[in-house]
Amino acid sequence: MKVDILAIGAHPDDVELSCAGTLAKEISRGKKVAILDLTQGELGTRGTSEIRAAEAKQAAAILGVHARYNLNFADGFFRNDKEHQLKLIAYIRLLKPEIILCNAVEDRHPDHGRAAKLVTESCFLSGLQKVQTVHEEQHQDAWRPKQLYHYIQWNDAKPDFVVNISDQMETKIQVVKAYESQFYKSGTTPNTPISTENFLNSITYRAADLGRLIGVDYAEGFTTSRLLAVNYISDLI
Repeated sequence: MKVDILAIGAHPDDVELSCAGTLAKEISRGKKVAILDLTQGELGTRGTSEIRAAEAKQAAAILGVHARYNLNFADGFFRNDKEHQLKLIAYIRLLKPEIILCNAVEDRHPDHGRAAKLVTESCFLSGLQKVQTVHEEQHQDAWRPKQLYHYIQWNDAKPDFVVNISDQMETKIQVVKAYESQFYKSGTTPNTPISTENFLNSITYRAADLGRLIGVDYAEGFTTSRLLAVNYISDLI
């Protein structure tokens, strides 16, 4: 199955927290979107890998993505090496996305920056014909996405561009709240940095602040290592 956009996260909920509004907007335009989680988030203080898997499935259904996969890499211990790259490349070639969205280049959780490097290098290698991969006993053709963008996560980062998600903000919050084991709910313990009421509220006020910068209600921000280009200056708003 070919998709237009592949959103990759080190953990289930990375994508939802950071770019669910953008994905919802593209899905509403008829674009095919898939999510690929690198790990099951099994080292998370709250919940279990089984609970996280069920929550991820529910979140994907609310968002309306066409498919969701998990590479089952070791949470906290996966590496940017040949073994992990080849497994990731196989899914890039399977789904043939035009655009990939992935973790922040630098962030509080070391998995996020490591995932960003893994995805970046795998996207390049995926375009090399002499890198051989097999999926379900079928040899795969080379494929390199046209664009790779990093969503903003825990750390504040200056975005290279922002996406207006004013009409999708309610959906984003619903998708995030599908992860009941991870985020704020009165009376639940133990407390973690992401289970506080402040963190849950930050999803809205960060989107509101990014929206403020472009004169809309809510927005999501992205960074890129590649120069952005448009055909016409009037394409910019």
